[in-house]
Amino acid sequence: MSVSKKDVEHVAKLARLGLTEEEKELFTTQLSSILDYAKNLNKLDTKNVPPTSHAIPMKNVLREDQVIPCTNTQDIVANGPEIEDNMFKVPRIME
Repeated sequence: MSVSKKDVEHVAKLARLGLTEEEKELFTTQLSSILDYAKNLNKLDTKNVPPTSHAIPMKNVLREDQVIPCTNTQDIVANGPEIEDNMFKVPRIME
């Protein structure tokens, strides 16, 4: 597939890029080369390749939640500006 200078100008306009004439020529050549190279993928037989969303198997890397007792509540609430009944006191926002 060949990319024209007009295509590059259109994409540059959409991206709000100001390109010089040399840049337009350079990007026209580079984009054409990239698309020509990507055409090689059409030569591959993918009939027996299942569609995937990731190239490698994904798994949840997070640990399971664990309930543990909090023993240092005094240290935690000591950082608050106002404390009431071992909790942070905040201004009322609803009436």
